[in-house]
Amino acid sequence: MDIKIPELGESITEGTISSWMKKEGDSVKFGDLLLELETDKVNLEINAEADGILAKINRQAGETVQVGESVGVISAGQAADAQSPSAQQPAAASPIQSASEAVQASTDAGTANKEVAGSNGTSSDEEGPYTASPSVRKLARERGIDLSQVRAAGGIDANRVSRSDIEAYSSTGSSAGSVSPAAAQRLPVQAEKRAVVESAAVDASKPTERKKMSRRRVTIANRLVEAQRTAAMLTTFNEVDMTAIMDVRKRRKQSFQEKNNVGLGFMSFFTKAVVGALKAFPLLNAEIEGEEIIVKKYYDIGIAVGAKEGLVVPVVRDADRLSFAEIERNIGELAVKARDNKLSLADLQGGTFTITNGGVFGSLLSTPILNTPQVGILGMHTIQRRPVAVGVDGIENRPMMYLALSYDHRIVDGSEAVRFLVTIKQLLEDPETLLLEG
Repeated sequence: MDIKIPELGESITEGTISSWMKKEGDSVKFGDLLLELETDKVNLEINAEADGILAKINRQAGETVQVGESVGVISAGQAADAQSPSAQQPAAASPIQSASEAVQASTDAGTANKEVAGSNGTSSDEEGPYTASPSVRKLARERGIDLSQVRAAGGIDANRVSRSDIEAYSSTGSSAGSVSPAAAQRLPVQAEKRAVVESAAVDASKPTERKKMSRRRVTIANRLVEAQRTAAMLTTFNEVDMTAIMDVRKRRKQSFQEKNNVGLGFMSFFTKAVVGALKAFPLLNAEIEGEEIIVKKYYDIGIAVGAKEGLVVPVVRDADRLSFAEIERNIGELAVKARDNKLSLADLQGGTFTITNGGVFGSLLSTPILNTPQVGILGMHTIQRRPVAVGVDGIENRPMMYLALSYDHRIVDGSEAVRFLVTIKQLLEDPETLLLEG
């Protein structure tokens, strides 16, 4: 039986093998963990689908594999059978296994040919050494574009082709095998950049450490760069007096915990306030697709969580229909799954708006980057007591928090963004209204 990479979800067509949990010749049982696979969004565990022996490992840790690809073979029998004379006789290969081995042999031969061609003086650029995320590969396939003919515009990874590079290539009308003039002009610049980086080698006498970026880190880096390159991103700021919310939490925290078996935190208040503001300003709950605006009539709120492997944004579904306790419970469960690396693809897909809380790390003020294709993200920050004017002549120290709203100016006007943030401020400073707006 072939060990095949299963369907990983929409827009994910490949992954990287993080590690094998079994070695060739090991006995395996149905459900045993065979290997861990790292994708752009989550890490997945691939389990055995039958009892037997791990007879062969086709792809090693660190290699990139495609959905449906065979990465190993499980043969029938027990570990003791592997030493028997009958087990040592070569069995007739099944058509599926033969095809898998033929594809592998062809791949190995192709790799060897490329190495021979390189030794004969053929430029590696002719083979198209550019990389791309699964979603970009999918877009290229849909448009019939050969990625080897597309030149990257640069960014966090000078050789990584982005969605905007595909769009630019499509708009030039270049035929396969040709390079657009703009791309041709970029090639010497990219080569010069790489030469500068290589020439600026770190002093060998100084202690350094070189690490390969994980697949998720590369994806995060490229998505952030792409968000800044494609969106007309702007940030507006305000501050909120947290006195009323802190008073409610002080009075209700214990009874809330006893009744719901979950703590009353700040995130449920902010989630409810965001939902109320999105209902008043629906363009913040939209996305751009081509020349159309898709306004979402549901409220799936992404909550940014810092995990060891990088930032992830699990989604609280239908937040407008959830109680405070349900929101707190959902966020708590998603945060634990994120830190334990147990998030599924379903936990990460389909958010309509994002909340990020840099305050838990002590951030006083920041400008969050959009989680594309969303057009809005709210940044929370640390609560700090500051003197605030109260009434006509009074001054009091109040617990204040700066709020930041980053938005896509292509469809959200400045006045709308400012009023959206003011609405959140008003709802938070009068928490009773959250019961009505939520």
